[in-house]
Amino acid sequence: MTAAQNPLTPEPFTMKLNTSNLPTPERALAIGAHPDDTDFGCGGTLAKWAADGCEVSVLVCTDGSKGTWDPTTDETELIATRQREQTAATRALGATGEVAFLGYTDGELPSHLQARAQVALWIRRLRPTIVLGHDPWKRYRLHPDHRHAGLLACEGIVAARDPKFFPEQGVPHFRPDQLLLWEADEPDHAEDVSAFAAMKMLALQQHESQFESTMIKGEGGSMEQFEQRVETKLTEAGAAAGMSHAEVFKLIADL
Repeated sequence: MTAAQNPLTPEPFTMKLNTSNLPTPERALAIGAHPDDTDFGCGGTLAKWAADGCEVSVLVCTDGSKGTWDPTTDETELIATRQREQTAATRALGATGEVAFLGYTDGELPSHLQARAQVALWIRRLRPTIVLGHDPWKRYRLHPDHRHAGLLACEGIVAARDPKFFPEQGVPHFRPDQLLLWEADEPDHAEDVSAFAAMKMLALQQHESQFESTMIKGEGGSMEQFEQRVETKLTEAGAAAGMSHAEVFKLIADL
């Protein structure tokens, strides 16, 4: 019996994409766990929308203080560096909105009521047509910050939309139109970023403090190899969507 005939052999993963290329929103808010997460997850999409007049904002949940392999790195300096890098990366995408930081300790992000209230407040203030975030239900996810940041994006929307949640904030409630979750195991929506792959890469290149760990990954790696990995991911998603380069998401439109 061949592997193809064996009923115990899992089917190869394929994307079942139902929709593509949402109309450019008036405002978009990307919520990431760490500095650089939004650029990895949806940088091309944000660049495309920004170029078409969307007010793009980014909210980072943690301080990025564990983003180094060097135990002697000064933590305060690293936090400041990563904030500067995220701001530069967001501007490299052409985004003109807010770049905000909740400041939770890297690796210790909670998804409790206080954090949910903070995210809801930013949604109410910025009034994004579309929110983007980590998919918190990704299987076998190891990093807790990504899971909790995804939950905060989802639960923050619920709190922001209903006036009885956190009325002490004194900001009118607001309901976004759509939620896009990157890193989804079963994406069903694609955004064509063929013309913006270079801008996504430029944004990622602003995170110089992450070259060794996240990008080059130690001795023997190179930026050229990293760039090829990013390119391959975009083109593989694009091939599944009938595009040159794509970013894919789980789309939730019933908010």
